[in-house]
Amino acid sequence: MKELSEQNIAFIDGQNLYRGTTETDPKWTVDLFKFREYLTRKYSVKKAYYFLGFLDEDNQALYDKIQEAGFILKFREHSSSMIGRKKGNVDSDIIFDIMRRIYEKEPFDKIVLVSGDGDYRRLVDFLIKEKRFKKILFPNKEFASSLYKKITRVYFDYLINIKHLIEKK
Repeated sequence: MKELSEQNIAFIDGQNLYRGTTETDPKWTVDLFKFREYLTRKYSVKKAYYFLGFLDEDNQALYDKIQEAGFILKFREHSSSMIGRKKGNVDSDIIFDIMRRIYEKEPFDKIVLVSGDGDYRRLVDFLIKEKRFKKILFPNKEFASSLYKKITRVYFDYLINIKHLIEKK
């Protein structure tokens, strides 16, 4: 069970979350309100940052919904000539944001990461060593990089295991 005094921060790789639930069998959709509540209840997440590849005015309704559910939106900065030609690739932004918060001694206890991308492996190892890591939540087993094979079960879980709690009906 969580410690009542913890002040944890979540970082969500939006594209990885979306693809890891909608491009799998069976396909399912995360209810963002239920998911945000779950993060608060289960992992004492006080702030949850939802990273997306780039701002597209056609998706304003989606952005509004993400924010209404209690997530803080962060967009990757791209040259306007690159939009549409490359994937979101928010990995380095998330890593930098977490490391900046540690460097600036921002008051928080631990990090919860939502992604299965192997690019976060070195960050996860560092956070575990520094006792600043709570959990990495993989969308499903297919979206969990093999680079995470050596971390113990205490540091990861699969969203598919809690699908019944956070699925959009």
